[in-house]
Amino acid sequence: MRNQSKPAVEASFLNVQNAAKYMGISVNTLYVWRHRRQGPPSFRMGPGGRVMYSRDLLDAWLSEQQQADSRSNPALNPLNKAPQQRGRRRTA
Repeated sequence: MRNQSKPAVEASFLNVQNAAKYMGISVNTLYVWRHRRQGPPSFRMGPGGRVMYSRDLLDAWLSEQQQADSRSNPALNPLNKAPQQRGRRRTA
């Protein structure tokens, strides 16, 4: 019988280090975003107040960021829109 390893359980909640690794950014960047309240939603867990991130909310936040960028969302690319017509100038 082969030695089969059990599948790893993926955590639903990530600490700062694991969340940064999951998103491919530095821990410092994640701390700065949290301080400025512009990054993914986080919360404090437990008596020590450890900062944690929900994997589902990280995925949702990353998806929002991708949809808000005109390079990855063709609907927002200004080159895909018809040029606007200028109104006629009024003469005095």
